[in-house]
Amino acid sequence: MESKEKKNPIEEARRYVDNARNVIVRANYDEELKMYTDGKYVKMAGNTLWNGCLVALDAIFGIRKYEGRPSIDKYKEMAAQRDRKLLAAIVKGYDIMHLSMGYDGIKSKKVCVVGFDNANAIIDRCALLYHP
Repeated sequence: MESKEKKNPIEEARRYVDNARNVIVRANYDEELKMYTDGKYVKMAGNTLWNGCLVALDAIFGIRKYEGRPSIDKYKEMAAQRDRKLLAAIVKGYDIMHLSMGYDGIKSKKVCVVGFDNANAIIDRCALLYHP
């Protein structure tokens, strides 16, 4: 049975990051190569991170309430009007989490670490701007 209490979207976004941490562990890190060996789990972690960011972004912009499936351009446009630091984090996050990790499955640990750091930066910035 679903609770009628509305979840805090920022906390929900952080839960996505925690889930991505659990996923990336399954990618089997090779210390010698400094890379993960299974791109499938890198992709899953990247997509989970990006989806968590979208939860936080939707909480402050309300884009999905009215327009169906928005493009990255809509998020960039809204961020440019509201917060330039958030805009920079969105541009970087989209490239790293969505494209490099989620789409390409780049197995480099450095890329993945930056993806996690950037997800946290986006969510932290959204937490500052979020007013329920």
